[in-house]
Amino acid sequence: MILAIDSSSAACTAALLTTDGEVVAERHEELGRGHAERLVPMIAELIHGHVPTQLLVGVGPGSFTGLRVALAAAHGMAIGWSGPLTGFDSLALAADGAPGDGPVGVAMLGGHGEWFVAQYERPSLEPIVTVQSLAPAAAARAIDAPLVVGSAAEELVALRGHGEALALLPRAAHALRLPLALRSLDPRPVYARAPDAKPLAAA
Repeated sequence: MILAIDSSSAACTAALLTTDGEVVAERHEELGRGHAERLVPMIAELIHGHVPTQLLVGVGPGSFTGLRVALAAAHGMAIGWSGPLTGFDSLALAADGAPGDGPVGVAMLGGHGEWFVAQYERPSLEPIVTVQSLAPAAAARAIDAPLVVGSAAEELVALRGHGEALALLPRAAHALRLPLALRSLDPRPVYARAPDAKPLAAA
């Protein structure tokens, strides 16, 4: 069994999957806040006595706190269960849930008024625009796909004046639908922007 989890966005999402991608059980809740309090009980409800042999965790980009909640839980479980742990691209997972084919953009609310954006070709989910953290105006210029998904999709489409927006968030049950390259990532957070804290200059 494979346990996939993601809490990089407003969604707290977890799924227990077979190796061929069949969904054994799923929990998916759009919380906004409270991931730290909900994720571990959600996993306990989900596995119900099963011990996963592999773990997949969303590495973002996304909420600083949300990312670290899922990653800390995943690393702890990987140690406890002695199972392999790999990361997956959280924005690509949101893109995978979009209907239709052709290019799809992803726009997620980020920090400091910026949006996390990326664009993918389908069905391969090959990145066309790599993950970036941009101010809204720059994000609207960077993403030209007719369909945009994510928590900032409606704002991006309104700002550029054309296209369709869907407020889709990453869903762990779809994790094994990602190409191997997008679900074999180092299980470390992807922040897509420089840290706020700067090292002190040497005296």
